[in-house]
Amino acid sequence: MSSFRFADLFAGCGGLSLGMEQAGFKLVFASDIDPVCSNTFIKNRNISEEQMFIGDIADLNDHIEDYSDYLKDIDLVCGGPPCQGFSMANRQRLIDDPRNILYKEYLRFLDHVRPKYFIMENVKGMLNKIGEIFEDIKNILGNEYDVSYSVFNAKDYGVPQNRERLIVIGNRMGISSDSIIADIRSKSDSCPRFVLRDALKGLPPLMPNRQKNSSSIENDEVGYFARDYKYEMDEFYRFINGDRKIESLYNHKNRYNNNRDIEIFTRLPQGANSLHPSIKDIMPYASRNDIFKDKYFKLKEDEVCKTITSHMKFDCNMYIHPTQARGLSPREAARIQTFPDDFIFYGAQNSWYKQAGNAVPVKLAQAIGEEVIKHL
Repeated sequence: MSSFRFADLFAGCGGLSLGMEQAGFKLVFASDIDPVCSNTFIKNRNISEEQMFIGDIADLNDHIEDYSDYLKDIDLVCGGPPCQGFSMANRQRLIDDPRNILYKEYLRFLDHVRPKYFIMENVKGMLNKIGEIFEDIKNILGNEYDVSYSVFNAKDYGVPQNRERLIVIGNRMGISSDSIIADIRSKSDSCPRFVLRDALKGLPPLMPNRQKNSSSIENDEVGYFARDYKYEMDEFYRFINGDRKIESLYNHKNRYNNNRDIEIFTRLPQGANSLHPSIKDIMPYASRNDIFKDKYFKLKEDEVCKTITSHMKFDCNMYIHPTQARGLSPREAARIQTFPDDFIFYGAQNSWYKQAGNAVPVKLAQAIGEEVIKHL
């Protein structure tokens, strides 16, 4: 068992944590405000409920001494604080922006526990404020941490998805964080490359679901929350699952779509969006195509998937299966995020999409963690 301990803030369902665990770290503490995500997080790993703080991180910081047994001498803190103020138009100082209270609380937590290393993950848009971010880190944490950053694309680390993320790494161990960033970048040379077809291959087909309010219905056509299943242990299967033989299929259910949407799903060729002439006569937003050109998009199976997002909790019209007249299932979204097949999402079906879409791709997290742990 690893002696390198870490905590995960804004943990969500646990993609970042799972990657760090696969890299060799031991999870000792996590926090998230969403009880549904937290339930998924806890049930998929061997931790106690006491090791998961469910609530506002500001409250956690106010009572940090209650968790000192878990956080004392911790090796790594990681997390991706939501930062709504990182738009290109926002010229206000980050540290003064009330929308970025979570960002400040993340730095406050780091100041409390002083980990050997920290990793902060966020959207690429955060890059336009990187100078202010570094200044805020210095103001709150002092000069002890050497900090560096880079934008990484998950597709370069075996994830069949175009997903760019800003990664900020800091350490107080006298190590050049620039060198760690360089090692992570070099690691991509040895990672496999997969496309959408690889992630979808081997899962049972699902039929279009035409029945409203059908989330409780389970059958071979619309799918199941859980069912027995034998996978083909191909290269992608082994990449996300290792050599474990998994014989259950979870969260592979289709959602309701009306007849018009199903007809659009059927007509569109791979790689086409709402502007394609094949659906001109039934496109519901034809008069506003400039705005809704991406309302529908059929994915291309021979390319990496577009970025999986939490919008899928509303509909999957932008994530149409390349060969079936439906949107992606939550299990397919999870595979594209490189979650193992025995990782179970709990809660309502729409929340499965939200949890998967908000997660850090597991194999990107693992690649980052493997380079950090080398220096501990």
